[in-house]
Amino acid sequence: MLAIAVTVACGAPVLGHSLDEVDQDLRAKETYFQPVDSDAPAFSLQDADGSVVSLASLRGKVVVLNFIYTSCPDVCPLHSERIAELQAMINQTPMKTLVAFVTITTDPRRDTGEVLRDYGKAHGLDPVNWVFLTAAPGQAEDSTRKIAEAYGLKFVEDDGGMQMHGIVTHVIDQDGQLRARFHGLKFEPVNFVVFINALTNRAQKPHPHPEPSLWEKVEGLFR
Repeated sequence: MLAIAVTVACGAPVLGHSLDEVDQDLRAKETYFQPVDSDAPAFSLQDADGSVVSLASLRGKVVVLNFIYTSCPDVCPLHSERIAELQAMINQTPMKTLVAFVTITTDPRRDTGEVLRDYGKAHGLDPVNWVFLTAAPGQAEDSTRKIAEAYGLKFVEDDGGMQMHGIVTHVIDQDGQLRARFHGLKFEPVNFVVFINALTNRAQKPHPHPEPSLWEKVEGLFR
């Protein structure tokens, strides 16, 4: 039912609210939302097949970016499953072709191409608009951890190879601007999808007359 509500709410342009409106609603309603407006740090890495993928190559799409490593025993699998949930919701709407999901490993030495492919399948991520990236040959082993740090997220490796880190889902707009961080795993998926919808609509002007918020319209579908 949640997915149906999001499809109805995000599939019709008439319901699209401006980014400013959605930003203000999220500041009030979503504890784990952090608005940002800065250049997203660049990266150029390779996917499981060895093809180069850069942030610049994704211009024109909204990018949902997260960092994990595949041998992480606890929060990384949970984060991956949340990303898969968000992807499934978005891919049921016209946003499917407008959004790219990017996961970067912070353990490129262990996370080979085969490992990356198997991890995506195991956690339900759809390769149609999701890619798992690792360091390219010649890049330093800590290069992807430095990229994560540029995004404000530290992965600190201990002697046993485990990495202490937080959980953040980053949202980058079509022009390469970092627009939001969603912290942890407790944010409401509908709030995330509505924010992505506002970016894909690129509607900047608020409505000239009062009307129910997008959240109220979604909630009304269940009444």
